[in-house]
Amino acid sequence: MPSLIDLRRRIRAVKSTQQITKAMKMIAASRLKRAQDRVVGARPFSDRMRAVLRGLVDSADPATHPLFRVPEPGEGRPLLVVITADRGLCGSFNANVIKAAGQAILADTTPGGVTLGLVGRKGRDFFKRRGFDVVLERTGIFQRLSFVDAQDIADALIEEFTSGRASSVQLVYNEFRSVISQRVVVEPLLPIPRASLAGEAFAGPAADYLFEPQPRDIFRDLLPRHVQVQVYRALLESNAAFFAAQMTAMDAATRNSAEMLENLTLYMNKVRQANITREIIEVVSGAAAT
Repeated sequence: MPSLIDLRRRIRAVKSTQQITKAMKMIAASRLKRAQDRVVGARPFSDRMRAVLRGLVDSADPATHPLFRVPEPGEGRPLLVVITADRGLCGSFNANVIKAAGQAILADTTPGGVTLGLVGRKGRDFFKRRGFDVVLERTGIFQRLSFVDAQDIADALIEEFTSGRASSVQLVYNEFRSVISQRVVVEPLLPIPRASLAGEAFAGPAADYLFEPQPRDIFRDLLPRHVQVQVYRALLESNAAFFAAQMTAMDAATRNSAEMLENLTLYMNKVRQANITREIIEVVSGAAAT
């Protein structure tokens, strides 16, 4: 049976942990609101830009821009961009993304395997320890996430694709759905998917676009910006999903610590009562012996 001193120390430790988890929950909740607003603000522009661009792609010549071109078989290797968090204490947030990325790696049959782009410290630590071929690495960007970070990542991905080193680029990240729900998404980024190939259908007759200036000039400016916007949206989704997962995890930890404190306090009272009873018995027994 543990002593009262040991139980009091354990209770103090649990109380300290509870204060930490409660504070982390409040911090995550305050940051979640801002991150959620940024995601909600970025989604309409991103979705509309994707829909319009895929309609344009269907009516454009693939040779108009390198980001349209589908590489020949055996040309380059698939590039998988895995977006995780820089920190833990967020439940299964990071584990779910890593698991989905692992399944995508195992499902690929390309000679030479898949190359990885790792955004976030948790994913980087996991895959680099296991000897994967990493061509892109970014950590610490979620502290002050901005569009400049997305531009840097997108430009590096475009360079990998247009140079022929990457045959395709996919994003793996957590999509923010609600405070208690995040969904892991494996999303093609490059080459720019066509609406017909993606299985999307648009209402009404197909649009016949007249390009002014020439399509090559339009796509030269539009397509890199499209890739940057899609990467930025994925980073915002992952950032908001992280705060939601952390808030949920810290709330559960706070409730569990409260239950643990209740059980430890009850057990400590029983031990103290047993000690008092034993001391009384010893005093009575000593008095009876004399």
